[in-house]
Amino acid sequence: MWVKFFAAVLVASPAMADVRFDPVDVPAHAYTGGWEHFVGGGLAVFDCDGDERVDVFAAGGASAPALWRNTSVTGTISFAPLPAPALTDTIGAYPLDFTNDGVLDLVVLRVGPDVLLQGDGACGFAPTTLPELTFEDQWSTAFSAIWEGDNALPTMAFGHYVDRFDPDGPFEACDTNALMRPDGDRYTRLSLAPGFCPLSMLMSDWSRSGGADLRVSNDRHYYVKGGAEQLWDITATPRLYGEADGWLTHQIWGMGIAERDLDRDGLAEVFLSSMGDQRLQEWTGEGAEFKDVHFARGAAAHRPYTGGDGRPSTGWHISFGDVQNDGIDDVFIAKGNVQQMPGMAMEDPNNLLVQDEDGMFVETGLEAGLASLHRARGAAMVDFDADGLLDIAVVNRFAPLEVYHNTSTPAGAWISVDVRQPAPNAYAVGGWIEVMDDMGLQVRELTVGGGHAGGISAPQHFGLGTAEGAVMRIIWPDGTTTQWMGVDADQRVRLIRDGESVSLKTY
Repeated sequence: MWVKFFAAVLVASPAMADVRFDPVDVPAHAYTGGWEHFVGGGLAVFDCDGDERVDVFAAGGASAPALWRNTSVTGTISFAPLPAPALTDTIGAYPLDFTNDGVLDLVVLRVGPDVLLQGDGACGFAPTTLPELTFEDQWSTAFSAIWEGDNALPTMAFGHYVDRFDPDGPFEACDTNALMRPDGDRYTRLSLAPGFCPLSMLMSDWSRSGGADLRVSNDRHYYVKGGAEQLWDITATPRLYGEADGWLTHQIWGMGIAERDLDRDGLAEVFLSSMGDQRLQEWTGEGAEFKDVHFARGAAAHRPYTGGDGRPSTGWHISFGDVQNDGIDDVFIAKGNVQQMPGMAMEDPNNLLVQDEDGMFVETGLEAGLASLHRARGAAMVDFDADGLLDIAVVNRFAPLEVYHNTSTPAGAWISVDVRQPAPNAYAVGGWIEVMDDMGLQVRELTVGGGHAGGISAPQHFGLGTAEGAVMRIIWPDGTTTQWMGVDADQRVRLIRDGESVSLKTY
């Protein structure tokens, strides 16, 4: 076992690989529907049968959702369709073990009452309920969850878009959001008002202060005026951060949220997708103040780079990941017109922004083979075939779902890290993984939420560049920290908590 402890000294990363993604033949599926399905189209990626390969649930909108078992072998990606849950009007889904049995379940967002589907460990799902938790006939478009304190059940936030029953709508008719908080073995519903038509939510400890807040990204197309992006303090009685906290007013056509520490300083940057400029923000370290850095770092991605349409872009799902394993995270943005909005580009390719060692992003979508001109919605960046390279899946509106196999060469070293602890919260949501390699420290918070109407529950992927291995530790959700452990490069490891000890296994 490789056990050398690194000092956090930055060194040059390996030269950029030839980044390439090849299309994969997959079962047919498209996200369809009218006005109520202009948004959504989320993708949930998780292992539903315990075979160490991540499977796929894709929302269908007016069509039926899709459930695919991952039948890939290393070097080749393939899926087999399974009977999907009998649901209508699905917007998206998030994997979450809300039953605390160690098997991932699904929270399904709908136009109509949301549904909790309990997984059986063999990719079968059945509707279930949690104590005193009922869902009303609303239009759910955002979700996030976390375990608070010693609670046996997760705290869950649901974002509701336009109130379809408001006779004065749809503009300025945003519905009220909800925080579902467990009280012992039951739930209490708390109102998060005002609501400004959210399309993404994320609970995270963005300042590493020991507690999670709720970030909400809102679509100004429907709130029109008076609304803005939101950050909620959800301790005790929820309250909005405001100017006194340093929170600045940001008004965007908010679609998706992603967080990642891009510069290895231990704190996450925030990327917000939108119409026009995509908004990359850094925390200033003062209160809750975030500043825009997307233009300074070449990440605005505000107009198409191919296709001949010069109108502004429309961003939806954002995924972070190191596509060439050089130790520097990159960004994938799913793009596509809402429907036929004349002021926005119709020929609007997805973005692959590859980050260089100076922190600048370079558009490589066309060269990498990802410049699809379909109207994309939800997406995922995950290693489908366990070959150590992150692949990409994209849900499209009225066009087939696309999967791309990452065949970039030469690629750097990597490790894949899975974390488990005894229930409740078996997947350690709210915990942190810290990895020290030749280039310094990488940190990763384990969260549920963000993206656009869908999320991933999968091992965390870390590119290592030229390093032969790394050392790592886990900060568990209760704040307990493991010792540093050595791990060789190019393998998948699982850390399993057992009381005050932890075991590290390869698989």
